[in-house]
Amino acid sequence: MTASYVVIGDGIAGSSAAETLREEAPDAEITVITEEGEALYNRILIKEYAKGKLPEAPISIHDESWYVDRDIDLRLNTVVTNIDPDGHTVSTHEGETIGYDKLLVATGGTPTQLPVDNSDADGIHHFWTFQDARNIREHIEDADSATIVGAGLLGVDLAAICGEQEVEANYLMRGDCWWRYALTEEGAEIMHDAMRERGVTPVFQSGVDHFETDDEGHVEATIDPNGERFESDFVGIAIGLNFNVELLQDLDIEQDDGVVVDEYMRTSLDDVFAAGDLTRYYDTILGEYAQNGSWGSAKEQGTIAAKNMITPESDAFRWVSSYSITHFDFPFLSFGHPTIGDEYVSRSYGDNEWRRVAIKDGKVVGGVLIGDLAPQSGYKELMREEIPVGDQTETLLNEEFEADDIAPVQEQQQ
Repeated sequence: MTASYVVIGDGIAGSSAAETLREEAPDAEITVITEEGEALYNRILIKEYAKGKLPEAPISIHDESWYVDRDIDLRLNTVVTNIDPDGHTVSTHEGETIGYDKLLVATGGTPTQLPVDNSDADGIHHFWTFQDARNIREHIEDADSATIVGAGLLGVDLAAICGEQEVEANYLMRGDCWWRYALTEEGAEIMHDAMRERGVTPVFQSGVDHFETDDEGHVEATIDPNGERFESDFVGIAIGLNFNVELLQDLDIEQDDGVVVDEYMRTSLDDVFAAGDLTRYYDTILGEYAQNGSWGSAKEQGTIAAKNMITPESDAFRWVSSYSITHFDFPFLSFGHPTIGDEYVSRSYGDNEWRRVAIKDGKVVGGVLIGDLAPQSGYKELMREEIPVGDQTETLLNEEFEADDIAPVQEQQQ
């Protein structure tokens, strides 16, 4: 019999899974279901579109003909309302029932809403989909003042959009620096200075108590918990994701701040896999469960899930992720898991060059590089090969670091 595969979600995880399924199971029936009204697009590039740096055309990755050419049944604007793991079927909002032999859930997440008054006012934006980017670009071009909330990697995208559009903005942060879990104040100050140069003012020990609106329901000011008032006819919020797991709530599927999957991307339900942002996966490098929402990680998860949907336990997920920012005059990159170390080493190498490496159980588990990104290859090699650094943690900060700078274990013990 012909095998049938259903993929819920057409982000990079779901799309890469569908592509791999077709390549390795040429006769299979493959259905991709997505609530969005457009096929896969480059989520990394939508920030450049929102900044006004790119037209729409380069953002799209697949058009509908891509799926037709591969005999993949793409269902746009379609909501899955039920999963029946016993019957191996999914149901849609149109009343259709689709059978599967193996199912992949790659539904991603939805931006977290601020639980404050007027957080749904006109002019308040979250940044996740291509349509979000279109709305932001349309609005920011006419804005005079802005407030950004969320001191992480998506929040800085919103700050950069304001800077590129020459809209003065206040960037509200709960702690003493941007991305305080991964950076020291010394490293973060490089980022703060770059923001200030573009008209974005970091405001520390702040947040949002509520928003003020005009008579037409449009945001006009942000009030922080200290009572300070910030004029803002544009607001961008990036405080995290709520995973889209509503479909799974009534199923006997293990969850722990995400859908738990093993190294083969299998859930606790037979014949049901998961990939992408919503997963808590078994990281074979760390030897524990972890999460990572980077584009590369999600793409690889989708590929690995598809291979194991066809041939069980044929490929394990093993990946060192990275995430780069190109908004400023210097490059910025994080890799691995830069916030989970039990030890850290860091050093400044100049005005716009800084580095921090996270170490856990004697091994490199992640880090951040500002300025010179060349050492990333050495750090990633240490992670992939699980090479202990022993008492050589300071060696990790060699200006032109390579993995070979770390002596083998037997030499460390002499």
